[in-house]
Amino acid sequence: MTVVVGYLTQAEGRAALGHAILESTVRGDDLLVVAADPVASSPEFAADLALARASVGGRIVEVRTAASESEAGSELIDLSYDQHVALLVIGLRRRSPVGKLVLGSVPQQVLLDASCPVTAVKPPVTPA
Repeated sequence: MTVVVGYLTQAEGRAALGHAILESTVRGDDLLVVAADPVASSPEFAADLALARASVGGRIVEVRTAASESEAGSELIDLSYDQHVALLVIGLRRRSPVGKLVLGSVPQQVLLDASCPVTAVKPPVTPA
């Protein structure tokens, strides 16, 4: 089985990756990271990917890139229909009460259209 994570270099993407690493380790599943192309070529992504590979204890860590964030969302939805995908993990940013009315087009589409369980992770709150 596989845990799939949508990765961004922002705090919510890193929180999603951390949670996906934990889920992959607990479940003994492989990890698949989906990132938009500009993100996949960043130094932050290379560092986070190296951490993921070191953390999953020898299980496969695969990377797929998409041309844009919306295409990465479509890739996540498509992967959710694969029988070997056990879980999708996505990051969400914290929102104001008004902002909660509109979640954001890509995360909302993934949550609504995915056929496997989806875990939405928020980054930790840092004290002021």
